[in-house]
Parts: sequence; structure tokens; C-alpha cells
Amino acid sequence: MSNLNPTIKVALADDHTLLRTALASLINQFEGCEVIIQANHGQELVEKIRTGPAPDLVLLDLNMPLMDGMETAHYLQENFPDIHVPMLTMYDSEMALIRLLQVGVKGFLKKDIHPDELEYAIRSVIQSGFYYSHNATGKLVNLFRKQTDGSIKPLEKHILNETEITFLKLASSELTYKEIAQQIGLNPRAVDNLRDQLFQKLSIKSRVGLAMYAIRHGLVIV
Repeated sequence: MSNLNPTIKVALADDHTLLRTALASLINQFEGCEVIIQANHGQELVEKIRTGPAPDLVLLDLNMPLMDGMETAHYLQENFPDIHVPMLTMYDSEMALIRLLQVGVKGFLKKDIHPDELEYAIRSVIQSGFYYSHNATGKLVNLFRKQTDGSIKPLEKHILNETEITFLKLASSELTYKEIAQQIGLNPRAVDNLRDQLFQKLSIKSRVGLAMYAIRHGLVIV
């Protein structure tokens, strides 16, 4: 490769060794691409990036132990903003897409993506800064509506704060509401109010519904 077209250095983080190895082999076959880092989870990836050399692009799996894709993307955005981060995931729900955008993810790739599209996506992220499939683009468009003043804002009902997301995760476990309150540092009444607010915000009527919502949107893996 000439200096005008430097090699794209890629890092992969996925706890499925067989899939990650096959993906690395595939990417290494793309012209001008080289996988320089492979990691089982975000924590291992961050440690390898700290010691260098840094990749141009990190392809993250959303669901990993120790430090998942969401946490890793947020860390990279804060500490290595020049690294492009597309996410490899089976979840492309509206809420999941918003959360990924908020932590600096530059593209969404489904795990059943065709190799040609993967290569195109890698180059697109490097050249233009982002890549979204037609399906993801359609979902993102539906998340925004033109306001009367001409501005574009995301639909508020899809935006969850960190406390709400933490509560959804804990509500999907066997913890009681009292135990959840202790976990997130709120009093039981505040947790009851939080639960009721989510019932209204998400149009859900029960704790089972909250758990199903969390699973459907990739917040909890079963």
C-alpha cells in the first residue's frame, strides 16, 4: 500500500473465539486491511490499546463479559476519540440504536452481514465517519420528527437515562424492589416512583413487561 492509502488497522473484541478468529481471517483478506488486535472483551481490548499500537477502527460485539460493547464504546469515545467504533450486534431496536449513538458508535452491523457489506462498512466508517445499513437508517429516521420550529429532535419516549436503564436491568433479575433500591442507592418509595414512571413511559403494566422490554432491547441477555 502507498502512503496515500495506508493500511486500515482493525481491532476486534468478541468473546466468541471461533467467530472472532474467522472474522479476523476474513478482514485480513480485504485489500488494505489488517487486524492488529483481538480481544475477548472490552477490558482486554482497552489494555492492548493502551500499550499500542492503536487501531484505526474497533469492531465491537455488543454483548461481552467484564466490559461490554456499550461500556467499551463509551470508554473509547472519552479516551481515544480518533478511533472509529462500529458495533457488531443482533439488536437493532430503536432504543438500542439510540444508546449506541449516545456512546459514539459510528455504525451498526448485524451479525449475519455479507462479507462484501462488511468490507464496504469498514471503508465507509474510515472515509466518511459512519456506516448504517438500510434497515438501521430507516429505524433512525423514524426516531426523529420535524418540530414546528423546524428543528429535529429524537422522540422523547425512546430516551432512557442511566438510572432507568440500571433499574430495567435489575428489575429483570430476582431481586426484590427493596433490594433494587439498595443496589442503586435510592429509597424504596423512589424506586416505586421510578417503576411507575417507566410503566407510563414505555406503555408497560407489569414487572414481567419491564423484563421483556429489557430483553427485547438488548439490555439483558438470556
